[in-house]
Amino acid sequence: MSEASYMDPELSAIGEARTKARDARRAFEAFQGVSQEQADRIVEAMAEAARTSAAELARLAVDETGYGIYEDKILKNLFNALFCANAMKTMRTLGVLWVDEVNRVTAIGAPMGVIAGIIPVTNPTSTTIYKCLAAVKSGNAIVCTPHPRAAKCCARTVEIMAAAAERAGAPRNLVSCLSGGQLAATRELMSHRDVALVMATGGPGMVRAAYSSGKPTLAVGAGNVPVYIHRSVADVEEAALMVVTSKSFDNGTACVAEQSVVLDEPIAAQALQAFQRHGTFFLPPDAQDRLARLLFGERGALNPDAVGQTALELARRIGLSVPANTRVLAAELTEVGPQVPLSAEILGPVLTFYRTSDLEAAYRQCQAILAFGGEGHTLGIHGQDQDMIARLSALAASRIIVNTPSLLGGMGFSAGTDPSFMLGTGTWSGSIVSDNVTPMHLINIKRIAHENRPWRDIYKPTMGL
Repeated sequence: MSEASYMDPELSAIGEARTKARDARRAFEAFQGVSQEQADRIVEAMAEAARTSAAELARLAVDETGYGIYEDKILKNLFNALFCANAMKTMRTLGVLWVDEVNRVTAIGAPMGVIAGIIPVTNPTSTTIYKCLAAVKSGNAIVCTPHPRAAKCCARTVEIMAAAAERAGAPRNLVSCLSGGQLAATRELMSHRDVALVMATGGPGMVRAAYSSGKPTLAVGAGNVPVYIHRSVADVEEAALMVVTSKSFDNGTACVAEQSVVLDEPIAAQALQAFQRHGTFFLPPDAQDRLARLLFGERGALNPDAVGQTALELARRIGLSVPANTRVLAAELTEVGPQVPLSAEILGPVLTFYRTSDLEAAYRQCQAILAFGGEGHTLGIHGQDQDMIARLSALAASRIIVNTPSLLGGMGFSAGTDPSFMLGTGTWSGSIVSDNVTPMHLINIKRIAHENRPWRDIYKPTMGL
C-alpha cells in the first residue's frame, strides 16, 4: 500500500487547497492582460453551459443536500446563468472604465487575482454559478470551496463551467473547486498567500472565519427580514400572495425572503384571511413550541436537518395535520428575541406575524426584528404612503423593497437593485459591503490623474480655489 493511502484526510484536503490555490494563481497570471471582449466571450460560454445544465445541477443539489425544491432550484440556476449573466454584459471591468475629461482622470480596471469562493449548502449550485461568472467577468481566477453537504453538486457545477471556459480560450484552472468541502481546507484556502480576496456566503461561523483569514473579504450576514403591510397597501390579497410565494420559494432557503410580517391594525384581520387563502396555516401555541424545538437546538442554532423542508414535512415532524395546500406555517407572536425562538431567522417556509397600532409601533417592531439577527440585510414594505416609506427607510437595512416580493426584489429581478446572488449587509452586521455584490466589486480601480491645477497654488492663501 502506498504512503498516500495512509495520508490523513484532513492533511490531504489541506494539500489540495494549497495545490488549487497555486494552480489558480498560475492560471490568473496567464489570463492577465485579457481584453474585456475576450473575458466576455468566456463568461458567455460559461453562462450558456450553466443554462443548459440548470436542471441537472438542481437535481444534484436537492438530492445531495436534502434542501429545497427541484423546480425552484432550476429557476435559481437560470436566474444566475441568464438574468445575472445578461446584466454583466454591459459592465466594463477591465481596461479603461471611464474618462473624466474635465478633471483629467482616467479610471482603469484591474483584476484582484485569485478569489476564494465560499459556497453555502442552502443555495450551492446557483451561488457557484454566480461567483464563477462574476470572477471571470472581472478578470480573476476562482477556487470554490463548498459546504461538506454540497461538495458533489458544487464540484459538478464548476466542472461544467470550467470546461466551457477552457473551450472558449481560458487557461486551465482559472475556475476550480475543492473536492471535499472540509473546514480545514477552506481555512487553508482563505489564508493562502496566492489568494487575494474571499467571497463568503454561509453561516455565521463561516463568515467569522472568512473575516479572520487575514484577507480582504466580501461576506454577507444573516437575514431576519421583516415586511410591513401598511393600511395604504393597494391590494392586501396581492401583498399576501407575494409574501407567501417569496417565503415558500425553494422551501425558504433564501435569506433575503421575508421572515416576519408586521401588520397595520386597520388591515390586519383582512390580511390574515388573505394569507390563509394563499396557503398559510397558523399554528396553535402548543404546535409553535413543538416547531421551535424541531427547528432550533439547545444553543439556539438552526437544526440542519430541519432546514429547507416543505411546510407539510415540518408539520408532519411535529405531529400536526394541516391542509394539503399548505405552503407556509405561521405563528402569531408579540415578542422578539431569544426567549421566542421562532422570531429568529428560519431557513424554511415559516412566517411570524405581529400586529401594530400605528407607524411608530411598526417602526419599533421592524427595528426589533432586524436587531435580532437581521441588521443590514433587507426590509420589505407594502403600501403607497410615501411618508411611511420614508420613515421606515431609516431602519438598518441595505435593501428597502417596496411592493414586490423581498426575494425577487432583493436579488434584483423585480426591483432596481443590482442583479446578484450575493447581498451585502453593511457594517450593521460586520460586513464591508452593503451593495448587491457584482463583478465591479472584484476589481481594483486605478486612476491616471494628470495635473489639473498648478502645484505651486498650494502655497497661495486660497490654495488655488
